[in-house]
Amino acid sequence: MKLREYEAKNVLRDAGIPVPAGFLIKQADDVTVHLDALGDAIVLKAQVDAGGRGKAGGILMADKNTAVATARELFGKQVRGLPVREVLAEQKLDILHEYYLSVTIDRAAKAPLILFSDVGGVEIEKTAKERPDAIRRAVAMPLMRDLPPFMLRELSGKAPKEVGPIINRLYRVFCEKDALLAEINPLVVTPQGVFAADAKIIVDDNALARQGIRVNRDLSEREREAEKHGFSYVELNGSIGVIGNGAGLTMATLDLIGYYGGNAANFLDVGGGAESERVMNAVRLVASVPSVKVIVVNLLGGITRCDEVARGIIAAGISQKVIVRLAGTNEAEGRKLLFEKGYEMLDTMDLVVKKAVEVAA
Repeated sequence: MKLREYEAKNVLRDAGIPVPAGFLIKQADDVTVHLDALGDAIVLKAQVDAGGRGKAGGILMADKNTAVATARELFGKQVRGLPVREVLAEQKLDILHEYYLSVTIDRAAKAPLILFSDVGGVEIEKTAKERPDAIRRAVAMPLMRDLPPFMLRELSGKAPKEVGPIINRLYRVFCEKDALLAEINPLVVTPQGVFAADAKIIVDDNALARQGIRVNRDLSEREREAEKHGFSYVELNGSIGVIGNGAGLTMATLDLIGYYGGNAANFLDVGGGAESERVMNAVRLVASVPSVKVIVVNLLGGITRCDEVARGIIAAGISQKVIVRLAGTNEAEGRKLLFEKGYEMLDTMDLVVKKAVEVAA
């Protein structure tokens, strides 16, 4: 789950990383209480669960005289389709130089990866593509609590001496918060020192309970519903619903849909041993996605019984066409049940996907 900027900056502040003076406000007039602490130049940042806020008009500049009116303007906006209910009012920094700093996971090395660049304030992907030599990298041993001094020197290069300790503290934050990403972009040099002008922390969903986070804000309503039923579910943007059992089979179904020119609307792994009620809930969940025109059910019956799957599909009673491929335990019984109710059941995954792509088109 991605923390909002003010939440991430609170974490950095607690870890000893300097951040600008800032206050969370929930209505425009609240900013007046903080004007003296913020100074003459103020930045107002919409706190919404979306990236690219600046380009979407979610970050506005103001001064003491215009702060309330500008805050009111921001509260009246939608940023990336999301209403603005919270705003971070922050001191505007006098920036002399911008750096990039992040800690993420090197999945090949199975270890934390620290990235540092003398070029900050821009998308790191763009820098990596256009100027790969501008990014310095270091892989840390997973059990290290602190980065060794030689690593900090190699990463920070000619940056001010304050940067080294900040790199180390961000690495600690990454480890202690069970993060997938801890990023400061930009890390800025000002006449008053070095500050984290922006912050992003993404916490591993599997560690939310350990971090004391009860609600995963990144989940859609359907993803929350899927979580209640124990489904592995991800929403996509296509028109072909997908239900499988086993991550590999379900992913292969998505790949095949793409191969034949279709677009999947979701990934749903119903799990092994799925009984009829569980299958019914899965089918209804996928059918509730407005863009879904057709649903592919591709299951192998091992501990899952094909007749139970068939009963679940029939009980769902949805309006969209359902194209089925079942193979394995009680396959004949499942086929008979579906045939009697007029469902289309084909022999191979290839045929099912081809048909679904045709129907969706």
